[in-house]
Amino acid sequence: MQTFDGLICFGGADWWYHNRGHYDIQMARRFRDHGPVLYVNSIGVRLPSLGEGGMFFRRVGRKLRSWSRGFRRVDDRFGVVSPISIPGRVGRAVSGHVLPRQVKWSAGRMGITRPLVWVECPTAAPLLDDIDNVGLVYQRTDRYETFPGVDRAYIEACDRRLKEAADVTLFCSTYLYETEREACRAARFVDHGVDYDRFAERGVTPHEPADMRDLPRPRVGFVGGIDSHTFDPELFVAVVEARPEATFVLVGGSSLPVGWCTAPNVVMLGRKPYEDVADYMAACDVLIMPWNRNEWIRACNPVKLKEYLAVGRPVVSTPFEELRRYETHVRVAEDAAGFAEAVREALETPGDSAPRRERVRRETWAAKADAVVAYLAEAGLEPASPTPADPALATARGHGQ
Repeated sequence: MQTFDGLICFGGADWWYHNRGHYDIQMARRFRDHGPVLYVNSIGVRLPSLGEGGMFFRRVGRKLRSWSRGFRRVDDRFGVVSPISIPGRVGRAVSGHVLPRQVKWSAGRMGITRPLVWVECPTAAPLLDDIDNVGLVYQRTDRYETFPGVDRAYIEACDRRLKEAADVTLFCSTYLYETEREACRAARFVDHGVDYDRFAERGVTPHEPADMRDLPRPRVGFVGGIDSHTFDPELFVAVVEARPEATFVLVGGSSLPVGWCTAPNVVMLGRKPYEDVADYMAACDVLIMPWNRNEWIRACNPVKLKEYLAVGRPVVSTPFEELRRYETHVRVAEDAAGFAEAVREALETPGDSAPRRERVRRETWAAKADAVVAYLAEAGLEPASPTPADPALATARGHGQ
């Protein structure tokens, strides 16, 4: 049995500006129980394009601000590094020499000498040649090769390399697991968790945010990134027009063109801290997922589904593969007309929230992390500190923090 004394996680999100409900961030936070953790902010899979207009400058600006932070400790057992990384063939050649040094230096600051390496962003694969590790976990939660504007062949090559090398490849989508597990050295299904206590408590005892108190009811809410590869703006606008009696609330950052929706019954509140997300969900009467119909969505398993169900509000969604395991708790609509009708039904007959909460009550992030530790043990890997070293951390873990 090999032991690791800490975790280095090459994440798919940026700690400083993305929602911290992501799989990689949540799992990394739970691994604090077993030793220090270094979270490496996403090194990216594509270069931003000037064709994105204002979004190009926002992307570049926030990445520069993230880089300026360098290495920071969040607490004694969790550190974050924002390495200077540039996607694209030329950028990879330049940053490939510098980035491993930044990561190894930061890991040393955290006291990590025998790391377990966790990779969510597949473009980190070539960096592993320069980072010694005890074991490797590959988190295959999204099909990055289908993301707009990426070098598909390069992403696919990185994905193959990681599946062949990883001691454990983790899937959170049953569709991805069933179609790709044979390509892996060792594949396991461990889907998304939920901070159940946080979301369920807010559903029962709402703490209405100040910027929602004056919004008229009924309220139909979407909480998450409003991006062209996931969110269907045409469907959403058609639903909004069909339900003028409802106030549609969008909570999350948007990369869609300015002015994409000007309907008077739509309120866009922008990005909110993860700690406040449950409050915004609970302040709505119906929660929606108006997804696109593409390969990215077909392979997805959105974290917000379990969060929506834990809050207890009725849910309306367009179909995707993973939803089949939850269809008795979610209204599913194929098109805008059906979606608008499902929203009307959900508002008029919301149903009992208890079965929705019960469906995800045991699906906590702590339970998911325990499952991963068990699979690592099967692979001959275990943490040097198998139990929480600090009672305060154990308490936080029990409360879903």
